[in-house]
Amino acid sequence: MEEFGTLPSGETVHQLTLTGGGLTAHLLTSGAVLQDLRLEGHDAPLVLGFPDFEPYLSRSPYFGAIAGRCANRIAGGHAEINGATYQLDRNFLGKHCLHGGADSMGKRLWRVEGHGPHHAVMAVTLPEGHMGFPGTMTARITFQLLRGGVLDIDMEAWTDAPTLCNLAHHSYFVLDDGPTISDHLLKVAAPSYLPVDDELIPTGEVREVAGTGFDFRNFAPVRQASPVDHNFCLSDERTALRPVAWLKSPRSGVTMECRTTEPGLQVYDGAKIDIDLPGLTGRPMSAHAGIALEPQVWPDANHHDHFPQALLRPEDRYHQHTQFVFTKENT
Repeated sequence: MEEFGTLPSGETVHQLTLTGGGLTAHLLTSGAVLQDLRLEGHDAPLVLGFPDFEPYLSRSPYFGAIAGRCANRIAGGHAEINGATYQLDRNFLGKHCLHGGADSMGKRLWRVEGHGPHHAVMAVTLPEGHMGFPGTMTARITFQLLRGGVLDIDMEAWTDAPTLCNLAHHSYFVLDDGPTISDHLLKVAAPSYLPVDDELIPTGEVREVAGTGFDFRNFAPVRQASPVDHNFCLSDERTALRPVAWLKSPRSGVTMECRTTEPGLQVYDGAKIDIDLPGLTGRPMSAHAGIALEPQVWPDANHHDHFPQALLRPEDRYHQHTQFVFTKENT
């Protein structure tokens, strides 16, 4: 664990290095960010990130961060919980709440509760009223590198009052050294997706993928649905860990399998990335430089009773288990 940067508050941000299973990962205590991830036998980084800390403060579109306490968009920044109405931070278009607000857990300093060569445990506590949400909520994330190229992410959370809790790991993956992921091949085990309006808020419709550009039930180039920033409906509730999506690069021979317990997968093709600073590859990052595959509860669920819900009560405990598994074939 080494010092990596300093927050405006003067607090020190540390970088933790993990190795195991053919992977090397660098994590930051700011936002529980996965800053860098490498696969043995493949030189290029597997995720987008910055080599220095300062751009994470002002230029990062949640690169590698944990989004929460409620990932994705909440229409109008409005929530009704146990009969009470709450106005949440409106940090998206000045209208809606995105990823828990402007000061989300993806931007706060996490405390290290344990770490070793292959694992790290980090936690953060959000106070009552933070970004408008009720309840003091604590989240704990355990990262592990397991045999077979497995990045294992286990998320827990608990609260002292009913609140919304929907956590998501927000890495942008890239499986070769090309400038975009448009020709990466994507497969998602989802029969339906959520259409959105012009402000990326779900309309409430659950639409079948058949006959649309969002049909990734068989491998297809990412550009088939571009632009895509939509939830793919995997199930109606949280389940046992199972494979839900696959991403591969014909150019490099690297494949990533995503396994999760979550009912939804937000797929974002990075269409709005426009960063003129060098990233981990040493070059600027532009549109489609990486793709985010974010297991989570369906977005804006509190406004749609027929969606899986993100309500967390004091007597319950939130638990998400997600794995990203990397392999490389000879090309």
